[in-house]
Amino acid sequence: MGGTSSEVKLKSQWFQILLSLADGDRHGLEIMESVLERTDGETHLWPGMLYGALKQLSEAGLIVEKKPPKPGGVNGGNPRYYGITPLGRRASSAYARRLERFVEEARAKKLLKGRAR
Repeated sequence: MGGTSSEVKLKSQWFQILLSLADGDRHGLEIMESVLERTDGETHLWPGMLYGALKQLSEAGLIVEKKPPKPGGVNGGNPRYYGITPLGRRASSAYARRLERFVEEARAKKLLKGRAR
């Protein structure tokens, strides 16, 4: 699939996954927990949804499977680790800039406190 970051249309859950990977490689459970915590429990990526999204993100060239940081796995298992690609970083940055414009508009309309540009 691939393409440029401006061609990639992210779903909100894809953005949440990429945001989880922006500061380092993680396995699926870590991604689920990160999203759940960051969204105050509003976004729960159930395993079927998460692993389907990870497959699609990988096919789109936005993430890659990584080698586990140490052998032995977690809780006796062998979790799969994922990392964000340069394309994934650019696509998530573009998505974040769009969100930033929405927040600026909300501030301009006095829906949020803070400065508007």
